[in-house]
Amino acid sequence: MRRILNALYATSGALAALFLALIFAVIIVQVAFNAIDRIAGLLFGEAIGLAIPSYADFAGFFLAATSFLGLAATLRSGDLIRVNLLLQRLGPGPRRAIELLGAAIGASISAFATFYAVQLAMDAIRYNELSTGIIAIPMWIPQLSLILGLGVLTIAFVDGFVCCLRHGTLIEPEESTLEQIDSGSA
Repeated sequence: MRRILNALYATSGALAALFLALIFAVIIVQVAFNAIDRIAGLLFGEAIGLAIPSYADFAGFFLAATSFLGLAATLRSGDLIRVNLLLQRLGPGPRRAIELLGAAIGASISAFATFYAVQLAMDAIRYNELSTGIIAIPMWIPQLSLILGLGVLTIAFVDGFVCCLRHGTLIEPEESTLEQIDSGSA
């Protein structure tokens, strides 16, 4: 089960990285098109009119995908913002209690958000909601990344809660050992 969950988190993180690369690609191509248009305007007195239609919309959709798909991988790697300064000063018992409470609250909030993100996408399908850019994209398509990211985050919080019950920490002991071996610090 641990392998499956780690693969899920890694896949979600990889998709986030892919969407980040797509943001870069769209923006770089649009900047190049703007430069070519500017040069053409100076040389020929008229711009060619190169543009990626709705590029700002696509970049925004990709940013949302990057943000939400990266949440679970970031949480499981221990890089998501937590109150580590406070937790480090606590003994094992109080630390475990606060970690369990935090994981339970995080799972509840992310499950709530996932449920309503699904409702939002269903409404977008029901009412045939489209983006307002030059290229009209059905809004349920970019909303899928929100649903997937929040769903995987909910799983990660529940996984962290179970790990904390079993081991006293949000991350399984063998996970941190594997990360140390991969980074060369073990």
